[in-house]
Amino acid sequence: MKISTNKEEYLVEFQDLAKLFGIGESEDDNLSLTHTEEGEGEIQTKFTLIKNGQAKEYEYKYSLNLSLSQLRQKSVRKRKVQNYLYQILSNELGVQLPWGSLTGVRPTKFACDLVEYGEIRESYLVPEILNRDYFVSMDRARLVGQIIKNQKGIIRNDNLIDLYVNIPICPTRCVYCSFISSELSKVCDKVETYIDCLIKEINCVKEIIRKKSYIVRNIYIGGGTPSVLTAKQLDRLLGALNFPINEFTVECGRPDTITAEKLDVLKKQGVTRISINPQTFCEATLKRIGRKQKNMQVYEAYTLALERDFVVNMDIIAGLPGEKLGIFKRTVNTLLELQPHNITIHTLSIKNGSNLSTDGTKVDDKDVEKMLDYAHSTLFKNDYKPYYIYRQKNQLKGLENVGYFRDNYPCMFNIESMEETNTIIGIGAGAISKRVFNLERKLTRLANVKFVEDYIARFDEMLEKKKEFFK
Repeated sequence: MKISTNKEEYLVEFQDLAKLFGIGESEDDNLSLTHTEEGEGEIQTKFTLIKNGQAKEYEYKYSLNLSLSQLRQKSVRKRKVQNYLYQILSNELGVQLPWGSLTGVRPTKFACDLVEYGEIRESYLVPEILNRDYFVSMDRARLVGQIIKNQKGIIRNDNLIDLYVNIPICPTRCVYCSFISSELSKVCDKVETYIDCLIKEINCVKEIIRKKSYIVRNIYIGGGTPSVLTAKQLDRLLGALNFPINEFTVECGRPDTITAEKLDVLKKQGVTRISINPQTFCEATLKRIGRKQKNMQVYEAYTLALERDFVVNMDIIAGLPGEKLGIFKRTVNTLLELQPHNITIHTLSIKNGSNLSTDGTKVDDKDVEKMLDYAHSTLFKNDYKPYYIYRQKNQLKGLENVGYFRDNYPCMFNIESMEETNTIIGIGAGAISKRVFNLERKLTRLANVKFVEDYIARFDEMLEKKKEFFK
């Protein structure tokens, strides 16, 4: 779809919405859209949609509440126009999207903002309003309501912060991955220097924490695959993170990188949670997507983790190449036999820059919504509760990723980072710091350079930027 608008700030959302309808930017598309908008208090919006050479005119008028802040006025305008565009495309193409007109990463944050600004009177009305006003399917709208209800423990306090440390290194590259992550074989000679720099940055962050009187609530070591480091390297890195905290998570995503020695180091250094990510229990699929693990390694790693009293999360992906609904159901049922504390159900995202987006592999998405629905209903029946959600661009059918917990084991870092309720200080290559000002309803970001080599080469420059950012 070729899109033009006199409101450039709308263009990204228009393009994202068009993609969710399966409309790309190809010259072969038979749709083009022209949009104009005028006015301040009384807004007049016009769309001209040309389909197969035939033009249709649409006009939408609405009144804007000028007592709202400028930022909120901008948000409301964009939302109203996007809703109207959704209705046009849905009617023209005969398609309804599971998430309706919503295109953002954080549907729960969007809903909570509606409650906070008085557009929804009570949080229990969230499903009804999302379904009625934003065309979200009732199943997805109820899911948002359930997650908001289950997000206990959020404390909005500008002095409470989380730390995120990034290890952008993996044993091999999965076909669906587009993260800035290096294969170990290509950076093995730089790992020790990278850890040296991480520890220097951690020491700089400690000084920031002292000056700002911050209190560290949670630490999360992600990647990449942090457990690709040796036990000695992990010990050195984690030893620098000596904060009294509630929750300390390390991603050990690849079961073939987990050893008893490494888990003993994690336990000694105060780690409370780890992730072990099978992605699927079909070994033919694992080979297809570039993961060398065997199912037995998942079971062995999980046993070692339980013996050391770690809280364990396991990730799986719906819609992997070659997988039908039956295979996915078997993966979900295997997880339920293991009963990890947390389970995260991802929808495959065919990201730009991934091998999957360029190697010609065909992905069949016709069962993916059924996969997610099966996972949700089956986990719910087995006492797992959804507690955080996010969406990514290029996910199959515009669907979602959902984290579930049993008993009393939600990951607070996941909640706080997704809902953007607390400042997060990012450490390492590719890590993003987010400074949250709850009273002003403001958030600012600072990204470290992305690649390990650049992080090492530009370390001093990056450290100065971080000090300035947190002044």
